[in-house]
Amino acid sequence: MAAGCTIAPAQASAQNPVTLTIQADKPVHAVSPTLYGLMTEEINYAFDGGLYAEMVRNRTFRGDWSGLLDWYLVEKGDAAAKMTPDHATGPSKALTGSLKIDVTRASAQSQAGVLNTGWWGMALRPETSYKGSLYAKAGAEIGPVTVSLVNDKTGKAVASAQVTGVGTEWKQFPFTLKTGAIEPSSTNHLEITVGKTGTLWLQLVSLFPPTYHDQPNGRRVDLMEKMAAMHPQFLRFPGGNYLEGNRIVDWYDWKKTIGPLVDRPTHPSPWNYHSSDGMGLLEFLGWCEDLKMQPVLAVYAGYSLASEHVEPGEKLEPYVQSALEELEYVTGSTSTKWGAVRAQNGHPEPFKLTYVEIGNEEWFDKSGSYDARYTQFSKAIKAKYPDLQLIATAPVKSAKPDVLDEHFYVRATENFHDANHYDEPAAGSAAPVWGNGRYDKADRSGPKIFVGEWATREGSPTPNMGAALGDAAWMTGMERNSDLVIMAAYAPLLVNVNPGGMQWATDLIGYDAQTSYGSPAYYAQVLFGSYLGDQVLTSKLSGAGEKFFYSITGSAAKKKLYLKLVNASSEPQTVDVAIDGVKTTGKTKLVTLSAADTQETNSITDPKRIVPVESAIAVSGGRVKHTMPKYSIEVIVADVE
Repeated sequence: MAAGCTIAPAQASAQNPVTLTIQADKPVHAVSPTLYGLMTEEINYAFDGGLYAEMVRNRTFRGDWSGLLDWYLVEKGDAAAKMTPDHATGPSKALTGSLKIDVTRASAQSQAGVLNTGWWGMALRPETSYKGSLYAKAGAEIGPVTVSLVNDKTGKAVASAQVTGVGTEWKQFPFTLKTGAIEPSSTNHLEITVGKTGTLWLQLVSLFPPTYHDQPNGRRVDLMEKMAAMHPQFLRFPGGNYLEGNRIVDWYDWKKTIGPLVDRPTHPSPWNYHSSDGMGLLEFLGWCEDLKMQPVLAVYAGYSLASEHVEPGEKLEPYVQSALEELEYVTGSTSTKWGAVRAQNGHPEPFKLTYVEIGNEEWFDKSGSYDARYTQFSKAIKAKYPDLQLIATAPVKSAKPDVLDEHFYVRATENFHDANHYDEPAAGSAAPVWGNGRYDKADRSGPKIFVGEWATREGSPTPNMGAALGDAAWMTGMERNSDLVIMAAYAPLLVNVNPGGMQWATDLIGYDAQTSYGSPAYYAQVLFGSYLGDQVLTSKLSGAGEKFFYSITGSAAKKKLYLKLVNASSEPQTVDVAIDGVKTTGKTKLVTLSAADTQETNSITDPKRIVPVESAIAVSGGRVKHTMPKYSIEVIVADVE
């Protein structure tokens, strides 16, 4: 978080003062300890080309009518070669094909082979080691295989290694490429060449930079650090539409995503590109461990995006059994069949699991089958795992879910008008009504609420300040009602900002191969996740206009009070705060996120234009008088006794 002591000059307020009285010794209810978390799926090149740190694009050599995607022939000097897909030979049952390179003329000085362009380039840094491997075999003695990282602009190799011993049987060959005193850049590619005639087959060519916690097959450091700053309490995975697939045949079959990479066949994602499945089930769980998050596991429930569904009953049973086996893989001891497989995959200890989501956005299923499908899953899961909390993704009548998942993608104005969406209905008012995928009001007698996907959709590829204000207004409502709203996750989380990298706007964190940045909405998430107590406190507001929002939480154990304020108006807002029931110690911090206009934003070239700024604020006798800037989100942190 950016720190500083600069305070904007006082401005005359065109709005009436707001009076806020806080009774800090009178909690209303507990704050859900899992309120803020992450939702993820493969969209916008979120995993491949994003969080998953693999630098090679199309490492398994898929092709289309134009040839092999992202791979190109290399013929140095007078070398001659051709490359073709070979569908008859591969290193495993999962990867049955390969790339065949026939070299008809080559020498040590005129080498032939192939190159890979990476995910809009390959980001390299000075004095850094890049660890890779490839599967290879040769028709006869092919000599050493040279693997190089080459600068696009100079054509010179900045790191090289040789792979030796390639024979007539498939074998994996590891290598390390170390850069020297180079300038950081993403204008680089990978070359694999030989200096001798013959035939070379390649498959599963992989290259990784240093990863978060130095984990093999790991995640990008900068993106993990940005997520860690949000203080997420859970991760909802694997999606989203990614769970369902376009067709039933494309569903996220978790069994095909575990074990060695060579045993993962890959599969199409619903966003018009292919998933390497390097981010498999165990990698999602490892992500949870890295950031100390609870896993919220979604299981496929028999509905896919092209309006295909599996009939409940006998036809659905294999999917129910798959879900039960998946739960055993996640939570079972090594004495169980799938717990033993997890241990074989490198993680003997079981994972703690509380929440299981059955399907995704099942309100789109016009067949009306979700009620019966949910009930079939629920009965089977509860019979074996009675303590698990089950999440429904549409209203059901035949069983009572523990939690209901609701999704909201709106404009800022809608969030301003609906920030009290989850406020408890007044006594004598009508019961909540479901419509348009959401409740119009929610009482406390139904299931708890998981706002599994939500965002203010303004700005592209990432949100602008107007969206951040809409988000913050909505979050104040979720905090005030966190006895009912137990989890919430912004979506989508990630976007590759290169041309062709985005399928959905607006997205929280943007990146290219080299760098990343947080949007204004990202910093709003950081503020709300960083400054959250464990109790909602009694408060009374008067004089507020339609674009002023707040929430107040406290922590007796930490002796902290957190007041969040949102001024979505184009005019400054004076706020008179009275903190009663406790003694303030005078150690008070103000954190401000503001902009000159709602359209102001951050970008890959201007990543820190809008960031939180810390300063001090005066408190006297439990009273604070403060003028908020226009278009601002602020947090007042007070030490109390």
